Amino acid sequence: MSAGLTRTAVLLMAYGTPRTRDEIEPYYTDIRRGRPPTPEQLADLANRYEAIGGLSPLAARTESQRVALQHALDKGAPDRFDVVLGLKHADPKIEAAVDDVAASGVTDIVGLVLAPHYSAFSIGQYLDRARAAAQPHGINVAGIESWHLEPAYLDFLAAALRERLAELPPRTTVLFTAHSLPERILATGDPYPDQLRATAVAVATRVGLQEGLHAGNGWSLAWQSAGRTPEPWIGPDILTVIDELGASDDCDGVLVCACGFVADHLEVLYDLDIEAAKRAARHGLAFARTSCVNDDPAVIGALADRVVALASIDG
Repeated sequence: MSAGLTRTAVLLMAYGTPRTRDEIEPYYTDIRRGRPPTPEQLADLANRYEAIGGLSPLAARTESQRVALQHALDKGAPDRFDVVLGLKHADPKIEAAVDDVAASGVTDIVGLVLAPHYSAFSIGQYLDRARAAAQPHGINVAGIESWHLEPAYLDFLAAALRERLAELPPRTTVLFTAHSLPERILATGDPYPDQLRATAVAVATRVGLQEGLHAGNGWSLAWQSAGRTPEPWIGPDILTVIDELGASDDCDGVLVCACGFVADHLEVLYDLDIEAAKRAARHGLAFARTSCVNDDPAVIGALADRVVALASIDG
């Protein structure tokens, strides 16, 4: 990054969420690329929010992550970085955030997405939007493309697994999950599924789990929260896997490690804590979920180190 008095902006990017009930419809419309949802679709989403308390805590969680990252950077690299949020489907949008830092005189940005696993459909899109917005301003954007094997992140997941496994029956299967994406990404060689597996293998090794659905200390991959579109999405879906476990005679519990998500939000609090838990209960299976990273100091500190390292290399 450039030397001098101008600080480097860290564009911390995340999905975004409605902050009020009035924002649910425009938020959903943005997700649908400008096509308003039907009344039935809007009601379904609003009901899901009601089921978790009215709205998602994601906005507050993301701001806490921004504050924690700023604190970690101030501690390790004083007076060098300003952390700003850029959201995909809510304000402040990525483009608006870039325009704001450009107006302040910033000439360099480090882009960091609050998602560990790279896909051209996720992290790739965030970074592409940031670079497209920065280009007219002559601003360089250096992006952190993935952090799926960050040791602090793996250690966090392993510790969370050990804690919850101690509370569950001996014959409990661990399911590592992430947000499903359309199957068409597989034809392009997108690294997303391989990076998810790499995370799962690294964490399972730390905990001493064996791959396989029906082992007493087994683990497997599952996918969740697939979009409601006609095209096929990556599977197997977590609800299908829970049904399979429920039909077996050698599984008494399910522990979900939603390693593809780093904050409490709708896909965790509803899709897992309500929907998946209900499916497990139908089969008489014990059910639990590990905690999300949120603003864990060790993980945020490790991400801050990555920001500093990339800024130094790019400079």
